[in-house]
Amino acid sequence: MKSMPRLMTATAALALSCLALPAIAADNGVLAKVGSAEITENELAIATDELGQQFGQLPPEQQRLAVLSALIDIEALAQEAEKAKLQDDPKVKAKIKLLRDRALHNAYFEKNGLNAISDEELKARYDKEVAAMPATDEIHARHILVKTKEEAEDIIKQLDGGADFAKLATEKSTGPTGPKGGDLGFFGQGQMVPEFEKAAFALEPGSYTKEPVQTQFGWHVIKVEEKRKQQPPAFDEVKDQVKQVVLRDKYMAMIEKARGDLKVTYVDPKLKSQVEDLEKKAAAGAAADPAQATPGK
Repeated sequence: MKSMPRLMTATAALALSCLALPAIAADNGVLAKVGSAEITENELAIATDELGQQFGQLPPEQQRLAVLSALIDIEALAQEAEKAKLQDDPKVKAKIKLLRDRALHNAYFEKNGLNAISDEELKARYDKEVAAMPATDEIHARHILVKTKEEAEDIIKQLDGGADFAKLATEKSTGPTGPKGGDLGFFGQGQMVPEFEKAAFALEPGSYTKEPVQTQFGWHVIKVEEKRKQQPPAFDEVKDQVKQVVLRDKYMAMIEKARGDLKVTYVDPKLKSQVEDLEKKAAAGAAADPAQATPGK
């Protein structure tokens, strides 16, 4: 039976053979030869990046040797594949082309997009699109959800008589927040269904609805505990999200320019028709329905 380290490198070789290539290292000295083929520092750096988790438990030097062993396994089988003329197989050719194109695609974007973003650019985007947003109103509310209007009216009578709202919610609410005294926490406009939101935002802190509020979930009695102004998040809180937006915009601009310089022809008639249909829908601005959170929680 093979030793465990050998089995590990064999498994790693199999995994590595299925992965796309990340950015490469700067140095490119020859580390080993398999027959006449060379394994370079760049290849080892790429493989180490891809297999870091698999060999993460090993000390750095052992990890380096394990990854190198996996590369030797790959090269050995690749040479056998070439002897069998598998490089001429159409599917193999297609995969090699895809891997090559993907590596070039990633390298170009990394050089001109990923590595071209400064903190100053991110801060400017934050100031323009996040910090400039006005403070929004939020309320902290509780609710009691029941099935009928009569039940809700009875609860309001009990509240008018001095009953504790949270205690009634725990005893009578059919919603998931019942055990928590009906506590919904803070929420802003657009996060609840319209009927619930309108009634809740009309209340002053400490007050409750004097009439039952009907929604698709049933009948509600709502109490507002407090109101506050929610300021835009600080830069450090949303820096990663802002970076993703900037990267997306840079990527789309690169794609638009690259495709604009080329003529794209769809040879397959059915595919061409499908693309044209999609472009027509996009031009018409097909709208998506906004999702709404619900007070049934």
